[in-house]
Amino acid sequence: MSDAQGDGLVSDVRFASGDGPPDAPDSSRKEPPILVSACLAGLATTHSGVAKPNRKVMELVRQGRAILVCPEQLGGLPTPRPAAEIVGEASGASVLDGEGRVVNTSGEDVTANYLRGAREALKAARLAGSTMAILKARSPSCGKDRIHDGTFSDVLRDGSGVTAELLRREGLEILSEDDLEGRDL
Repeated sequence: MSDAQGDGLVSDVRFASGDGPPDAPDSSRKEPPILVSACLAGLATTHSGVAKPNRKVMELVRQGRAILVCPEQLGGLPTPRPAAEIVGEASGASVLDGEGRVVNTSGEDVTANYLRGAREALKAARLAGSTMAILKARSPSCGKDRIHDGTFSDVLRDGSGVTAELLRREGLEILSEDDLEGRDL
């Protein structure tokens, strides 16, 4: 099955906050699962091939309340892989709008991989009925408020990653692991 055929299978699925899937026949239906960055759940999916486990995210997984995604892997990139950043003054929003690029440390343009991964993460969220995502802070894919500035110098700037922006545009509440302290999920 091609990507386009898979897109068609979920094209009419909407989020629970809007035209979500019908309610379960009984009243035991739980809240929809939360979409989470796989690295926060303890999987070694970061560009360097390590995990970034977060206690609260791992508890959601243990409770069966999480859907794990790694947008970079879903976009076809290997693990480990060269680090990538959104370059110039761009952000996830401008990448989605066709005005920004994601480039790795080897100088390779990986924008198409990031866009595909964001679309695949959105499909997973729609299929699960997720209304919230907990994503890895500062990532060019998952970063929520701050991302690296595109110079590979560990300097941060305001902006969101490609997946975080797409999910936000589609109505999901976006959190990072930095937002979880003191928050009930």
